[in-house]
Amino acid sequence: MRILVIEDDAETAAYIAKGLREAGQLVDIARDGRDGLFRATHDSFDLIIVDRMLPELDGLSMLKAARAAGVAAPALMLTAMGAIEDRVAGLEGGADDYLVKPFSFAELNARANALLRRPPLREEETVLRVSDLTLDRLRRIVRRGEQQLDLQPREFRLLEELMLNAGRVVTRTMLLERVWDFRFDPGTNIVETHISRIRSKIDRGGDPPLIHTLRGAGYVVRAP
Repeated sequence: MRILVIEDDAETAAYIAKGLREAGQLVDIARDGRDGLFRATHDSFDLIIVDRMLPELDGLSMLKAARAAGVAAPALMLTAMGAIEDRVAGLEGGADDYLVKPFSFAELNARANALLRRPPLREEETVLRVSDLTLDRLRRIVRRGEQQLDLQPREFRLLEELMLNAGRVVTRTMLLERVWDFRFDPGTNIVETHISRIRSKIDRGGDPPLIHTLRGAGYVVRAP
């Protein structure tokens, strides 16, 4: 597997790279956010490990730009900022997992392996369809009819999860675990807020609603 490590601290970058190489991985290192963005968008990686605080372009902005450019590789964000709101911001910016500094290499390696074990997309699942709503998982494009919709990374991931389970109820707890990687209830209305935003984008122009709330159960995407 090929991993891109974006870390400006030379000692930390060397520590991570040494451990990953000893575990049999191929590792490239970028020292700032702009170089990391260039490498991520011009080459193919199986995993991106990116520091939150980077020179030139911070890790969160770099990851958002990479996702907007179609980079689908899973991303593990490293940061010294451990507050819940910081973790939420990182996950909403396109990260798949979040590791707070200082950390042990054993934990980093375990998290990296978990992300690398995610099965590749099957060809038939790369484009999801419900009625006239389509979601292209590789190009990260969403359309309702002929209109392309502008979804933020976490909105895209939430809609993707709902469409993968089209016709089936998805609970709030399932969405917190699968979209935000929360194993606990953060005590916010983060799911409801994102559902509302997505609805406002895909149901414009009098189109029949596709996302339905089942009170006390969860949400379901289904054709009208």
